[in-house]
Amino acid sequence: MAFTPLHDRVVVRRTESEEKTAGGLIIPDSAKEKPAEGEIVSVGAGLRDDDGDRIALDVKAGDKVLFGKWSGTEITIDGEELLIMKESDIMGIIA
Repeated sequence: MAFTPLHDRVVVRRTESEEKTAGGLIIPDSAKEKPAEGEIVSVGAGLRDDDGDRIALDVKAGDKVLFGKWSGTEITIDGEELLIMKESDIMGIIA
């Protein structure tokens, strides 16, 4: 199924978190936090300004981004868990 978010919303796929700490300890699934990094899957067309012109989003599909810990709404598309959030919930693009 193809899904395109509306306005200034984006669809994000979370990146998998590390299985080990820097010291080599293995982190059990129950203790893992959900990662706050992800990859943009799809973007909306953008909001409209007062004149009716579209304001383009600063992110595009394929960008790796950092977002707030509690940002977005979890959705499932074709069996894959994704997040949908407003562009303003994204803190920055990871180079």
